[in-house]
Amino acid sequence: MSIVDAQIHLWGQGLPSNMAHRQVTSFLAPEAISLMDEANVSGAVIHPPSWDPTSEQLAIQAVADYPGRFAIMASPPLEGPGAVDRVRDLRKTPGMLGIRYTFLAGRERELLSSGDLDPIWEAAEVGQVRVAALCTDSLSAFARIAEKHPDLRITIDHLGGRGGNTTLKDHAAMTHMPELLALARYPNIAVKATGAPGYSGEGYPFPIMLDYVRQVFETFGPERTFWGTDITKMPCSWTECIDMFTAAPWLNGDDQRLVMGDAICDWWGWDRTSA
Repeated sequence: MSIVDAQIHLWGQGLPSNMAHRQVTSFLAPEAISLMDEANVSGAVIHPPSWDPTSEQLAIQAVADYPGRFAIMASPPLEGPGAVDRVRDLRKTPGMLGIRYTFLAGRERELLSSGDLDPIWEAAEVGQVRVAALCTDSLSAFARIAEKHPDLRITIDHLGGRGGNTTLKDHAAMTHMPELLALARYPNIAVKATGAPGYSGEGYPFPIMLDYVRQVFETFGPERTFWGTDITKMPCSWTECIDMFTAAPWLNGDDQRLVMGDAICDWWGWDRTSA
């Protein structure tokens, strides 16, 4: 089974602005590869973090240095001259799969709610650029986007929650779950089951959060449920993040193979065998 992590961050300078992440000035590709090899993680999708202005270039270099091990979900500007063209042509850069944004507050959320991002979604649809979003309070906006752009593949981040942007745990962190599960009616929406241990107030194997993962799996199916970690803010090891899924009695056989890596590669169009 090929295990592929749907989300990690790499950076080479500055401390993470999100305090949930390890407060270290760098987490680079060689360290990630060492930990991935130790846990038998075959590949990982890098989400360049905003706190390091060089993080996208670091990600591009990691793709070149470790063929087949890394791909990228970038965050190019959503507005301004050339924004639409950059999104449409994004996959021309080796390793680039799509775009990922946080729509929890600020200008990004204003653009999302206003409909001003429609040209971005159109460009992504034309360019087969995948979209990922952290959007707890704007899940309904992505229902409208999915309906309007049926060929646009959308992934909702972190079980639909706020990731490390909340101190809420377990049930209190998952009150949005009915709204998330309702999005399964759109065949072009999937869910990253990333960061589950970070929402937990329990110890391994984090049974409350694992039950929420099961709900997502049973509603969206194995082709649209993606394992991952966001490892630099996890309270446990990469191996434990894997084992909490693979030991679940409801996840086995072909379903396990899909959730743990094959489905995300198919959904985001990452052909790791071509490297």
